[in-house]
Amino acid sequence: MSELRNSEAPISTITYDRNELDVPTDNIYEAISIVAKRANQINGDIKKELIEKLEEFATYTDSLEEIFENKEQIEVSKFYERLPKPHAIAIEEWLNDKIYYRNTEKE
Repeated sequence: MSELRNSEAPISTITYDRNELDVPTDNIYEAISIVAKRANQINGDIKKELIEKLEEFATYTDSLEEIFENKEQIEVSKFYERLPKPHAIAIEEWLNDKIYYRNTEKE
């Protein structure tokens, strides 16, 4: 997960050249499909880690009167909100040839 935190992916939306995206596959739809699958993997990893960290702060009470703000929990949530989005990380990995893929139909 540390490599995702240190990602050079942009935080805001940017426009990519279509010709750069489909260079490895020569098919824009295949390239987008691969990037989308990787973005789903990244999203799952981030979600799993966030849930694990938030469970550290969980309090199990049945009373609604005891609800309070936990500053550390808020800081953890804000940190994950500031990370680049999974699709931006996946596109950056794709453009830097960090994603392994294979086409089983061509083999």
